[in-house]
Amino acid sequence: MSIRPVDPSFHVTGQIAPSHIKELAGLGYRTVICMRPDQEGFFQPAFSDVAEAAGQAGIEAFYIPVKPGAMTEQQALELKKILGEREGPTLAYCASGNRCVAAYEMSKRV
Repeated sequence: MSIRPVDPSFHVTGQIAPSHIKELAGLGYRTVICMRPDQEGFFQPAFSDVAEAAGQAGIEAFYIPVKPGAMTEQQALELKKILGEREGPTLAYCASGNRCVAAYEMSKRV
């Protein structure tokens, strides 16, 4: 995992696995947001598996599947709502983290 801060409470990374969740909890993350559609890439874990591991670690998990190059205003609004209702560090992930950054920037304008 290569975690990049976008602001003090919103960070992004590429694909995570259920096995990463314990480490993320130890780093203080309280929320994870998957912005990658299931079955987008080979060997990609299903969101449901990541969400189950997150729940066991006390981390809230959300699924906003954004297809590359096809982000919608509704998805940005959903991200904005999630971020507005939670405190503490949030980690969003997709294939590289770039979609997450784009969604975050869009969420500030909607």
